[in-house]
Amino acid sequence: MAVVGDLRVLLRLRNFRRLLAVRLLSQSADGVFQVALAAHVVFSPEKQASAGAIASAMAVLLLPYSLIGPFAGVLLDRWPRRQVFLYGNLLRAAFACCTALLILGSVPDWLFYASALCVTAVNRFVLAGLSAALPRVVDSDRLVLANSLSPTAGTLAATAGGGLAFVVRLLLADSDAAVVLLSAALYLASALASLALATGLLGPDRDGDRIELRRALAITARGLTEGLRHLAERKQATRVLVAMTVMRFCYGALTVMVLMLCRYAWSDSEFEGLALLGLAVAVSGAGFFAAAVLTPWAVGLLGRFRWMAVCAAGAAVLEPALGLWFVPLPILVAAFVLGLVTQGAKIATDTVVQTAVKDSFRGRAFSLYDVLFNVAFVGAAAVSALMLPPDGRSVVVVIGVAVLYAVVAVLMFRWERTGETH
Repeated sequence: MAVVGDLRVLLRLRNFRRLLAVRLLSQSADGVFQVALAAHVVFSPEKQASAGAIASAMAVLLLPYSLIGPFAGVLLDRWPRRQVFLYGNLLRAAFACCTALLILGSVPDWLFYASALCVTAVNRFVLAGLSAALPRVVDSDRLVLANSLSPTAGTLAATAGGGLAFVVRLLLADSDAAVVLLSAALYLASALASLALATGLLGPDRDGDRIELRRALAITARGLTEGLRHLAERKQATRVLVAMTVMRFCYGALTVMVLMLCRYAWSDSEFEGLALLGLAVAVSGAGFFAAAVLTPWAVGLLGRFRWMAVCAAGAAVLEPALGLWFVPLPILVAAFVLGLVTQGAKIATDTVVQTAVKDSFRGRAFSLYDVLFNVAFVGAAAVSALMLPPDGRSVVVVIGVAVLYAVVAVLMFRWERTGETH
């Protein structure tokens, strides 16, 4: 097969392999750190985790991606990218070690979250830098394939890192700090791997007309405003982004509920609760995979808007039917369904935004999309913190989420039927 042949050629490229190694080690460390943070906040025996604590952890994990992301490119176009990988990963290793020490000591929660926030904030620069550096190690003919392979491999590495963290956490009692130190070791390994790349290889190119940093940041902010105005003029893109934001909010609220159920309602021990959470995450991930397989066929049959409407309608019916029992098996089935419909709707949304938005605005549109996507998830966690009881059993949350899904379904069907999507 041609793709297999291209993959072999890519992996023969020495600098591509080296850059890929930096990515795999960095993102596996991310997976370890994220699971360690979630486990410490929710499943530590000495902590009585609340929905508010879970919301704080989600904010630490997700908000840096949204708030820093649009401006990261400005700095990455001024700093040597190889040095970003070296010093960024060294910095994350140091902050991860600090976070481990804070776990061992009795410190205020805000100090622990501040340290963890520093780890995740630097991550935005490293991931953006990895994407920006790719054209420097791959020829243009194989760049599309490389853009497909590298992020996918990174996601798999993050998943593997999260799985490793789950295993360590289950095998060793009171091992939160040890798991965080494992992430620090992987960040350090990524930093060392970057030394195999020549300093100037990855760019950026130096030119004589570079504008000052403050003006560059102002231009970026103005560009985002122009992107928002452009999106508002594109009815298709605006509709699907609103729908996807609401569906992401619903998914976030239910995620917090399942975390609380695993911790308090379904388990008598930390070990059992963490194992149930790992199973729920795996089942939801299977739903994401099923969406990747099913969505191209469904969109071809139904169209993008109608497929999103079917996803929302299915969630509106099945989520309360399965969720109101508040017992593991139906909730795990619901996790699969919600993984499928959320990812299915996202794939359709991505395609609509890509086709409805002009190429010159597409990057800014996806930056704003990223902000909406993550802020909706964190906002859902914050709302859940106010509504969920300690054991996570909340009929109000389940019914409220079902109503939101139903509203999305009705609107998507209406827009499709009246032709407002064209």
